[in-house]
Amino acid sequence: MKRKILLFLSLSLTLSLLFYLGKAGANQEVSLFRYEGIASWYSENDPGVLKTTANMEIFNHNELTCAMWDIPFGTRLKVTNLDNGKSVTVRVNDRGPAKRLVRRGRVIDLSKKAFSKIASLDEGLVMVEVLVKTHP
Repeated sequence: MKRKILLFLSLSLTLSLLFYLGKAGANQEVSLFRYEGIASWYSENDPGVLKTTANMEIFNHNELTCAMWDIPFGTRLKVTNLDNGKSVTVRVNDRGPAKRLVRRGRVIDLSKKAFSKIASLDEGLVMVEVLVKTHP
C-alpha cells in the first residue's frame, strides 16, 4: 500500500512539473529556484575583499560573477533589475553577502561589471529577481 501511495505521489509530481514546463512559452525562462531581494556590487578595491574567491579563483571585478550562499559554485544565474528590466547572466564563484546583510534582505553580491550591466554603480543597491539558469 505504501509503495502505491509513493508511486502515485511521484507520478503526480512528475506530471505537475511537466505541465508547468510545458506552460512556458518559447521566449520564457523556467527556473525552479527564484530569489527576490537586494543586490549590491563589490570590486577588487573594496576594503576586506580577498584576492581569491571562495572557490579559490583569482577575483576579477571585470568578470560576470557573483557571490551567493546557497547556490553551488559554477551555477549560472539570470539577475534582473526589477526597476528597469535589465538583466545579466552571472556565474557563482564566491560566497556572500555578509550574513548580517542577508538578514536585511540582501540576496546577492555582483561583481562590479555585472552590476554595471543592470544599474548605475552609483545606485549601489537595487531590487532584483534571481533565477537559476544552469547547474554546474
